[in-house]
Amino acid sequence: MKRLFAVLSVTACLSLFSCNTLKNLGLIPSELEMALGLKEALSQGLFRSFDAFADPNGNPLVRFAFPGEAAKIEKTLRDLGFDRAIDQVTGKFTRAMSGAVAVSKPLFRDALRRMTIRDAVGILVTDNTHAATDYFKQEMKPGMIVAFRPIVDSTIRVEGADKEWNNIVNVYNKIPFIPKPLESTLTDFVSARVIDAMFLIVANEEENIRTKYEFRKSDLTRKVFGYAEQELKRRIQK
Repeated sequence: MKRLFAVLSVTACLSLFSCNTLKNLGLIPSELEMALGLKEALSQGLFRSFDAFADPNGNPLVRFAFPGEAAKIEKTLRDLGFDRAIDQVTGKFTRAMSGAVAVSKPLFRDALRRMTIRDAVGILVTDNTHAATDYFKQEMKPGMIVAFRPIVDSTIRVEGADKEWNNIVNVYNKIPFIPKPLESTLTDFVSARVIDAMFLIVANEEENIRTKYEFRKSDLTRKVFGYAEQELKRRIQK
């Protein structure tokens, strides 16, 4: 029994020594580094989404889609001969989405800076590969909707998309037995779609950073997410 106790004591001391040594060597990130690493990962995702919205033609995620059952609604209208009108209004709403992102970059950066060290540390080590994005979206989406409304609304009016959309709505809503009429005002819908699309791109980037070494572009992200990866494995093996 004494021998077993001695072995356990030595093992505990070695573990403590090992942990302290790793900290002293800087291999375990500090809480500040964890926060900065997470913010860097989110920034990487945001810049990727900014790039996607800057050229939306090649990415269906950042293009406007009809509310509700988009594919069915669009097919119905195209069957009625509204191809040109649909293409025009879709392009204008897509540009409204891109315009909102371009104008609101400082808003996203400010929101990211407000993430605290405590918040970051709490969501670094997890099996949820979108944990940081989920937190960021939950905290920021309501305020972003409010901020986006005037930007989206102004762009829609300048482009003339509001009048074109009303023409489409008037035709579609007169079709007998449609399950749900189209809304006449889409400012909030477009604003929400911008944010959802942005955060989807950010979430994909976060997942890549968490799970694939080659997506960790800096020493800090390699250190922080390497630690998170190993710590998660250690917790699972307990």
